Amino acid sequence: MQTIKQDVNSLNFKDQLAAQRIYLILGALFICSLVVSNLIFQKFFYWDFFGIYTFEISVGILPYPITFLITDIVSEVYGKRKANQLVIAGIFASFFSLAIILIADYVPATSWSPIDNGMFTKVFGATSIAVFASMMAYLLAQFIDIQIFHFWKRLTKGKHLWLRNNFSTFISQFVDTATVLLLLCSFGKIDWALFSGLLLSGFLFKVIVAALDTPFLYLAVGIIRDRFNLKQGEELNDY
Repeated sequence: MQTIKQDVNSLNFKDQLAAQRIYLILGALFICSLVVSNLIFQKFFYWDFFGIYTFEISVGILPYPITFLITDIVSEVYGKRKANQLVIAGIFASFFSLAIILIADYVPATSWSPIDNGMFTKVFGATSIAVFASMMAYLLAQFIDIQIFHFWKRLTKGKHLWLRNNFSTFISQFVDTATVLLLLCSFGKIDWALFSGLLLSGFLFKVIVAALDTPFLYLAVGIIRDRFNLKQGEELNDY
């Protein structure tokens, strides 16, 4: 199936601005979620899922699934190229935040600073390893997610949004979780004894979140389609 694209240049000026504004907002939410997940990852929490299973996972996992939801929204409405641009922008944002943290960790704290050097290093000292591990997993998983999403879109002729959303996310989230844990364990930031438990908890949690976010995907895509009169499977042309 050849994806139908609506040329943004055929929209009036007001609609072109609206399309760009929506993309910018989605991009801002995407980058914020990605950067924050790298900053807060060192705190771990547990969640008793109705007595069926107890998750033990990093709080960094809380905002991370939002990045996959947003890339699916952008993939569906704006196309593959715009989704890949978000991924690349996220890489730059993550490494830029890492540079700021390294500088902040290097400069000495004053004697009256509420956060001293030791505490700051303890909280943010592992961020460089976390960012590296996260970026390697993030690159692999996001590009896999986008590729699989568009594969299913072609295969289903633009129908069954829930199918491509969940299939692409389930596979990419497993790759992401396994990759980041392998790297963190290899660098000694997490004990290997915790690997299998964290992999299972992390993947199952992301699967549940991916399933739960499907209505939000339909809502967002539906609103944007109505705004620009897009048909099912139709995308706004790259601009």
